[in-house]
Amino acid sequence: MTKFCSSNSPLVPLCVFVLLALLGFALFNQNRFPEFHVSPSEINNNTDINIDDPALADQSSVLPVHHGLSSHKTRNTTYKNVGKIEKGLVKARAAIQHAVITSNYTSKKKEDFIPRGAVYRNAHAFHQSYIEMEKRFKIWTYREGEPPIIHGGPGSSIYAIEGHLISELEDELNPFRAQYPNEAHVFLLPISVVNIVKYIYRPGMIDYWGPQRRLVADYVDVVASKYPFWNRSRGADHFMVSCHDWAPYLSGANQELYTNSIRVICNANMSEGFNLAKDVTLPGVNVKHRRLKRHANPNSPSNRSILAFFAGGAHGYIRETLIYQWKGKDQDVIVHEYLPKGLKYEEFMLDSKYCLCPSGYEVGSPRIVESVNFGCVPVIISVNYSLPFGDVLDWSKFSVQIPIEKIPEIKNILRGISDRRYRVLQARVNHVRRHFELNRPAKRFDLIHMVLHSIWLRRLNLRLSY
Repeated sequence: MTKFCSSNSPLVPLCVFVLLALLGFALFNQNRFPEFHVSPSEINNNTDINIDDPALADQSSVLPVHHGLSSHKTRNTTYKNVGKIEKGLVKARAAIQHAVITSNYTSKKKEDFIPRGAVYRNAHAFHQSYIEMEKRFKIWTYREGEPPIIHGGPGSSIYAIEGHLISELEDELNPFRAQYPNEAHVFLLPISVVNIVKYIYRPGMIDYWGPQRRLVADYVDVVASKYPFWNRSRGADHFMVSCHDWAPYLSGANQELYTNSIRVICNANMSEGFNLAKDVTLPGVNVKHRRLKRHANPNSPSNRSILAFFAGGAHGYIRETLIYQWKGKDQDVIVHEYLPKGLKYEEFMLDSKYCLCPSGYEVGSPRIVESVNFGCVPVIISVNYSLPFGDVLDWSKFSVQIPIEKIPEIKNILRGISDRRYRVLQARVNHVRRHFELNRPAKRFDLIHMVLHSIWLRRLNLRLSY
């Protein structure tokens, strides 16, 4: 490279272009999309990479491993020794980087949706990554265990996304379902923490953590002793799914599950061990009576007469502060602890410009998904919460975030946003709605597929030898 780009070389302009492109990609990485480190020889016009190229064989696996696997072979595997799974991921990384450099995508089928706009950190990278996921990603679900604690989950309640996601992944018609474990990129531990709590926990138990944690630990021990997949990666290509508040603590029943595995959880509290590099925020969805809501047709900005709205229990200090400050005290900022009989929650969401989304006992709240689905600009009031799909979506472009200490100033802050700016925010909320819609079966770019894409990104950023 040095001799080709010397000062008297005719290729200097080309070298400058390549360096600028690489610099731009490096800056793009700072936006928390996974770091794709691939050789320039992996990139060509059709992204058909020759994995046996000597230029690739000479390179070590330099993709960062962020979660304590320094003694594992993930650090020093060479391309010439990798297996079929990693060869496919090499091609995927190259295709994504090619999309970033060329600002275009490569697909063999007609795309019915093309992500574009300011709501995406890098729309080209996201789109190509999603294409690669659809092309390659396979998930194996362990068969061991019996419902409802294993292979089960809630179909309704504020925890419902846990049950729906596990059910979707076990559906035989799911295109991401691996037919054989050897073809899988990741492995699902189909444990329902919600059902563990429901069937194992009893108020007044002296040791209520012990039985629950042992159940999780025993399940990991069973699959680790029966199959080679857990031990070869120390759990790094395995994941669990839970929307229960206790999921982070129960995942600690096995140290490798807590430290290495991908934890797809609603309680994504960065001050309590949630690791942005490997864990995934699961958006909470409140499903009532096991029926998925029809997706609403949001009111236009001109038909929203309420400045801000919240209704909910005083769960946790953030909500207590909000309710104390605003409950029944203002006609523009409408706050109820519990909505009076005869008033409809959905109508308030549709009639409000901004919907207040304070954390409850834990950081996540189904109100964020509800706000987006009703076309209401979410006002996020939380601490140390990793927002859903933050690798892909730039939340500053379609939401408002207010610190807890500014709760008394909510009205002034929201009034200070110009009508033009509000309309931009609201239009962008409508733009991302498809990413927050829960469908069964799942649809392209919807909430379930966005969660799968988040898992895919974590796996893509982990290099293993098989």
